[in-house]
Amino acid sequence: MSVAHPAHRGSILVEDAEVVAHQAWPGQQHVLTLRAPRIAARATAGCFVHLTCDEHLPMRRPLSVQRADAKSGTIEILYKIVGAGLARLARAVPGDQLSCMGPIGHGFEPDPRRPLALLLGGGVGMPPMVFLAETMLARALEGFRPFVVLGSEIPFPFRPKPSTIVVPGIPDAVIAAHPLLEEWGVASRLASMAGFSGCHEGYVTELAAEWLASLDAATLARVSMYACGPTPMLAATARVALRFEVPCQVSLEEFMACAVGGCAGCAVEVATPSGPAMKRVCVDGPVFDSRAVFPAPAP
Repeated sequence: MSVAHPAHRGSILVEDAEVVAHQAWPGQQHVLTLRAPRIAARATAGCFVHLTCDEHLPMRRPLSVQRADAKSGTIEILYKIVGAGLARLARAVPGDQLSCMGPIGHGFEPDPRRPLALLLGGGVGMPPMVFLAETMLARALEGFRPFVVLGSEIPFPFRPKPSTIVVPGIPDAVIAAHPLLEEWGVASRLASMAGFSGCHEGYVTELAAEWLASLDAATLARVSMYACGPTPMLAATARVALRFEVPCQVSLEEFMACAVGGCAGCAVEVATPSGPAMKRVCVDGPVFDSRAVFPAPAP
């Protein structure tokens, strides 16, 4: 008798990762670079790793991958200290070894039929958007042209710079950009309610809607949306996508215990062709169609 195995079985690796660099930013944010060659070779935008924060702390923490370099065998993680586990992780220094499981999860699937990509990231939801932008940049011959909007209510975990890339439909005063994306030639803008210079004073979804509203029907038909961030932001993103009739993929943030589908503690209700179903964010997601997670309200 044949036995069906989960699609993720055999694809999740356990690797002793070496800390290569660990940089602190304001707001208790950190960028951690790990040497994990096997995971780096398989990582895709939207996936995450399950990381041991301290040898005396048995529970791992799920953290999104911001960048993966197969050549150097490194992955980069942005995280914000929330709780004792990540506080312990913040003590890691170059040369330390951390047990790392990954890559985990069903990531973003860029749609070449709609290559004008609007990427929205909020808070610690920013890392997958950087990874996805880099992925699309590598697929530029397929026509992908990402525009990235990032939001934060605390100082950004990078030094914003004035953009030299003109984005029609965006107010001239909104000029702050992500420096790495700017270096790559990828258009980006920043949003915040904290009054940071050059940022849109409001939510990422407001700026996204303003840009979408500036497009003609033919251009809008070539747009797709991708988002990661807090649930209220994703729900608002889904409403914007519905308003402009644009397909949208969202990466959910949920508490996780095992992160490999065993405990089902991260299950959420998702609409499927056969009706509502409970799906595990860790391995069935974290990326889902926005309409499946945030369905349109009944008329």
